[in-house]
Amino acid sequence: MTLASPRDLKKALRREALARRDALDIVYRIEGSLQIAEFGGSLVPARPGEVVSGFWPMRSEVDVRPLLFMLMERDARICLPAIVDRETILFRQIVRDAPLVDMGFGTLGPGPEASLLEPTVMLVPLAAFDGSGNRIGYGAGFYDRAIARLRAKGIEPVLIGIAFDCQEVEAVPAEPHDVPLSAMLTESGLRRFAAG
Repeated sequence: MTLASPRDLKKALRREALARRDALDIVYRIEGSLQIAEFGGSLVPARPGEVVSGFWPMRSEVDVRPLLFMLMERDARICLPAIVDRETILFRQIVRDAPLVDMGFGTLGPGPEASLLEPTVMLVPLAAFDGSGNRIGYGAGFYDRAIARLRAKGIEPVLIGIAFDCQEVEAVPAEPHDVPLSAMLTESGLRRFAAG
């Protein structure tokens, strides 16, 4: 019997975790997203002027917009990822009343006229996570490359995963290129990890 590769294991864990998330009742997702905003509003480290990257929710993801608006009210500078090519995401500032454009994958973000920012706090979307701070993204590696690029510039962003509790798995088969999270924020609260 051959053992599954880490890539194949991740695919299976991703599929199972996303199926659990998709099965959540819409009311639970709304209430869970608001609970995440309530916890995050007091626990996410964001001082005035701090650059925080978030994401526009797609499919059944946590709706992180209430948290982003809370952080914006505390004068954090909020940015969203923009896919600029098949390998790269950059982070564009979101400002009130500025138009949002289609970013692909069913998500929206600021257009190319928006200021580019380098986040020091990143709210990271994910498919699955484990109790050690390892995450499984959606498989394209955008965030791993973006984090590596920030680190090459001397920026060590605080990485906070955002998901529902049902997306937790027993263990993620971490690979050398995978970047562990500093903390995980779910509807149950904020968990910090040794990596953070």
